[in-house]
Amino acid sequence: MKRHRIKRLLGNVGFGLSVFALISPAILVFLWMLSLAFKNELDNTAYPPVFIPSSPTFANFIDVFEKNDFVTWSWEEFSLFGRTLFEIPWPGGYLYNSVVVSFSATGLALLVGIPAGFGVAKSKAHNMAALIMIARVTPGLSYLVPLFLLFQWLGLIGSLLPLVITHLVITVPIVVWVMIGFFEGLPNELEEAALVDGATIWQAFRFIALPLARPGIVVALILSFIFSWNNFIFGVVLAGRETRTLPVAVYNVLTFEQVSWGPLAAAALLVTLPVLLLTLLMQKEIVAGLTAGGVKGG
Repeated sequence: MKRHRIKRLLGNVGFGLSVFALISPAILVFLWMLSLAFKNELDNTAYPPVFIPSSPTFANFIDVFEKNDFVTWSWEEFSLFGRTLFEIPWPGGYLYNSVVVSFSATGLALLVGIPAGFGVAKSKAHNMAALIMIARVTPGLSYLVPLFLLFQWLGLIGSLLPLVITHLVITVPIVVWVMIGFFEGLPNELEEAALVDGATIWQAFRFIALPLARPGIVVALILSFIFSWNNFIFGVVLAGRETRTLPVAVYNVLTFEQVSWGPLAAAALLVTLPVLLLTLLMQKEIVAGLTAGGVKGG
């Protein structure tokens, strides 16, 4: 009994050390970025490096908001018969662009990907599933040139619509791939019973399969939103000066004269913060959803 406890303890210690070895580089990078954001440029360029600032400052964050259009507000007029009825403040800036693009791309991906995942799973179209996986792992640069030429021909370069459409290249395969695993794990007897009772295949999907796959929908939503929010390459090529997203805004902090590490780290933290908070708040749902999909699909 004692030997079994020692073996179990050593296994737990080994597992903990393995997890720490995997995540420690990411934690170190994040802590170093946090340190850069709260230090002045003198400390950021000091040698040997100063990890903990003696006098933390928020000047880098203020500098980011002052020199970049992270968040802007404008007054929009609502008129009737040439007379202004009222004015309301309307958001704008890079944050607004990222929110519009990421939420639109995620919503459209769920609208298309959930039924597609159900169809692929129930028809057992494994070749189609493999094709979707290939589309997911294919680099975005492979799609960028033809899409850029298409949107340039349509005169849409510089608007938010091309970004929403191109982000579907990222979000739709994620949603479809996650939902295939969940729908394959659902008992066929439930849908067959609904069909015997006179329901159509659409009604079986809507009232039987969809409620049972809710954990998978949550996982697909979170993952597609995170990948869309963090996308950089489509935004830097297809966006205009007024339609840039937050990852592109971080790139704008760089100058030709010098690299201002403080504002750069502050901008990176501002971009990372929404995704980080979402992941921390929804980590139980993510783990539960992925685990349920893996167990059911196995």
